[in-house]
Amino acid sequence: MAVGVFDSGLGGLTVHQAIAARMPDLPLVYLGDNAHAPYGVRTADDIYDLTCRGVERLWAEGCDLVILACNTASAAALRRMQESWLPPGKRVLGVFVPLIESLTERHWGDNSPPREVEVKHVALFATPATVASRAFQRELAFRAIGVDVEAQPCGGVVDAIEDGDEMLAEALVRSHVEALKRRMPHPQAAILGCTHYPLMERTFQSALGDGVKVFSQADLVAESLADYLARRPGFRGKGTVSRYLTTGDPARVSTKATQFLRRQITFEPA
Repeated sequence: MAVGVFDSGLGGLTVHQAIAARMPDLPLVYLGDNAHAPYGVRTADDIYDLTCRGVERLWAEGCDLVILACNTASAAALRRMQESWLPPGKRVLGVFVPLIESLTERHWGDNSPPREVEVKHVALFATPATVASRAFQRELAFRAIGVDVEAQPCGGVVDAIEDGDEMLAEALVRSHVEALKRRMPHPQAAILGCTHYPLMERTFQSALGDGVKVFSQADLVAESLADYLARRPGFRGKGTVSRYLTTGDPARVSTKATQFLRRQITFEPA
């Protein structure tokens, strides 16, 4: 048994890497659905079906706890999975909760009424599907009031990152930041609402300016998972081997992943 990490492609490796650094003894099985990436331009039903299929594959690897290291899957599929699909003894967690906990400075178990928080103007950069779902705004509204969220769908960024085209990715990021700032000239904080985007964090920060606090998810998710497993140690499992699986071409994905993280990563067929 291990903890599963699921993503539509390579972006979830940023979360995987942060979890491995935080808990080096925790066995992890990563599954990238590269054959169907990107998810950000798919319908909600399509995303739901693909996510369920990926989670079931990780259950087959003995991963009773799966992290959806994909904002699009978390936004479009997680609530539906938890409400009507998840069997007893299994857990699927998303990546929004740790982010909103950090932004609002309150724990998810805090069920007191929404209250005002220090940050009033938030820029959200995400895939078109995540923006369309309004999941971030919905979850934030349970915790905070008086927060203006301006969302920018960042079409093309995930494709450029997956293709290893850093120059195109940088150009697209700057273009999307400029588009958002025309609508919200002075955001106080920026949410990188896709697990691919931490790879472009410096570009986002440069385009936004030093006065904007950029929230990136990987370390927040790792810390939240460590707390979750401390309270529910049964989900740590007894496995010792970490693996990388892909629905795509393992050789090609391995090459891209190695470029992505600048260390050797070898994928197996899922």
